[in-house]
Amino acid sequence: MARKPEKIEIMRILLVEDDPSVAASVIDGLVNASMEVDHVSTGKEAISKALSENFELILLDLGLPDMDGQDVCRTVREKSTTPIIILSARSEEIDRVLALEFGADDYMVKPFGMRELVARIRAVARRTGPADATPPTATQDIGPLSIDRRSQKVFVNGVDVYLTPKEFDLLAYLATDPGAVYRRNDIMSEVWDTNWYGTTKTVDAHVAALRKKLGNQEWIEAVRGVGFRLGVPDS
Repeated sequence: MARKPEKIEIMRILLVEDDPSVAASVIDGLVNASMEVDHVSTGKEAISKALSENFELILLDLGLPDMDGQDVCRTVREKSTTPIIILSARSEEIDRVLALEFGADDYMVKPFGMRELVARIRAVARRTGPADATPPTATQDIGPLSIDRRSQKVFVNGVDVYLTPKEFDLLAYLATDPGAVYRRNDIMSEVWDTNWYGTTKTVDAHVAALRKKLGNQEWIEAVRGVGFRLGVPDS
């Protein structure tokens, strides 16, 4: 009996790029990699499509004609967990840090190679997609802190705490072994991208945001020269 051909799942990508030549090149490369691409060239169109249609991932340029891509990223992230990869000619550290703080999952500087872009898309999709196996413990309680990995909700003393997807990923990672010290580079590798070689200052920025939202600086302790550990505050 002939073997039934394996079904290939096609990723649906939203490309936000105002340069027609760059957009055409990216679309060709992604289509050749068996991906379906919807293309828009303005921030307003990007927000509308991202929040009204289903995409597996968003590729977002920062230099858009009607608004800054950082604002698009922040607006989409407030209402959607769709992974976002920034594609930008801006190579300054502050641009990378801000994009990641606003909820981007990865950042690529133009010009870039299509093979690397496809690899990063697949890496982000694996990292943010549904897990093959159910986590050993869906809900984890650490003192008054409760982390529900299935629903990605966090509570402190029973009060719901809103976290961005990346803030949740960081907290969940530190909570894997409360009290253990995690190095900055390991955090970047596990929470952001195994291929990330940029600054680790974004880790500090996300830790600061988490401390503020959890209501106590002592939830996450900085270990000088090493990294961070999660623990129950004394106060």
